[in-house]
Amino acid sequence: MHDAPPTHSPAPSKPLTHGLKQRHLTMLGLGGVIGAGLFVGSGAGIAVAGPAVVVSYLIAGTLAMLVMRMLGEMSAAMPASGSFSVHAERALGRWAGFGVGWLYWFLLVVVLAVEATAAAQIAHGWVPAVDQWLWVLLFMVVFTVANLTAVKNFGEFEFWFAALKVTAIVAFLVLGLLAVLGLLPDTDPVGLTNLTGRGGFLPNGWSGVVSGVLTVVFAFGGLEVVTIAAAETDDPARAVGRAVRGAVVRILFFYVGSMLVVVTVLPWTAQRAGLSPYVKVLDSLGVPSAGQIMNIVVFVALLSALNANLYGSSRMIFSLAERGEAPRGLLKAAGGPAGGGVPRRAVLASVAFGFVSVLLNLRWPDTVFLYMLNSVGAVLLFVWGLIAASQLRLRRTLEREAPGGLALRMWCFPYLTWVTLAGLLGVLLLMLTDDAARPQVLWSAGATGAVLVVAAVRESRARR
Repeated sequence: MHDAPPTHSPAPSKPLTHGLKQRHLTMLGLGGVIGAGLFVGSGAGIAVAGPAVVVSYLIAGTLAMLVMRMLGEMSAAMPASGSFSVHAERALGRWAGFGVGWLYWFLLVVVLAVEATAAAQIAHGWVPAVDQWLWVLLFMVVFTVANLTAVKNFGEFEFWFAALKVTAIVAFLVLGLLAVLGLLPDTDPVGLTNLTGRGGFLPNGWSGVVSGVLTVVFAFGGLEVVTIAAAETDDPARAVGRAVRGAVVRILFFYVGSMLVVVTVLPWTAQRAGLSPYVKVLDSLGVPSAGQIMNIVVFVALLSALNANLYGSSRMIFSLAERGEAPRGLLKAAGGPAGGGVPRRAVLASVAFGFVSVLLNLRWPDTVFLYMLNSVGAVLLFVWGLIAASQLRLRRTLEREAPGGLALRMWCFPYLTWVTLAGLLGVLLLMLTDDAARPQVLWSAGATGAVLVVAAVRESRARR
């Protein structure tokens, strides 16, 4: 392992407290990843894959599940608020920990702007008298305050946000199943006609399934925050193990199950990119005010993601500061019952860049902010790749030095780890062949290269 000392000794910091409970982590793992990408973005996947979008979600979900299993193995053995950034440093060297940590932080604070703006657009539609920028300001202030106080406040917000999303999907699955069986009032059984008609299950062939994977794979981003949050529970190893074991299977059930309902209840040709397929289904079932109901669910999903991203980004940059890879001033954590060991300066640093991103999104959505968004478009795949590479190195070390710490093990090691790496590489190569996705890969590769160059220069100076 590479445990090179930092270039300077970081200032002592107050340790983060264990304010999160198992129920917080369980619900975060269960509902934290269910966001607007599923409720709205899934329409684009259906448009290119047809009913076979179910297979696209199954492939993408399996890839995400394997990455989470690897991350869960390392996090259960070595819990840390920096999660995969710490693991990458131990496995591959300081350059890897620095690179993946800063890339992930940048990803979260840029995406935070998209979520804040989208939530503000919905709220502005409800209350047109309040300007969109005022809604953005309100959301950012509320969640900044929530993250500056005890960590249990973040946990409570996410618990109830996730509970609402999970309840909405369960209700949708039940209604859809009743519609398929013809058990709803004044309805005939839908059956499986929509799965086999209008071009069949694979109307656009397997190329449509592949295009669907490229469209939906990023909807699974956000699962990583579970392992970051686990470090602030009373029993991190046990908490992350339980959260990872339960969440991945249930999320596959919610994603794949709800997509199966969508393409079974309505013909796939009825869906359109940019429109929620859930609204279309609920309207077809005669659910009153279906559009507004789904607007509320999407609104909650966006605020939930905003809250989780602010939390995850603050903990990541705090961990970087602890290891001497970010300014030492970010190590200040608030003590006392009110502060709850929250890294307040790390929260403020993250939300400050978040505010900058929001302003760029509101002022230059099609120029400056679009370049920023493209520069993080494929970063999630790079992060997942480094997680897999780190697990390959650390697993052997853990088996040799601390076999008792492997409470959660990656399946079929090392074969499935290599399969995952190959799958991630395949997705990146396919994105390069897609005109719409290619700019994201190129810009993200440029951003990744720039961060790695900085990491290499820092490491070279440290050796000298």
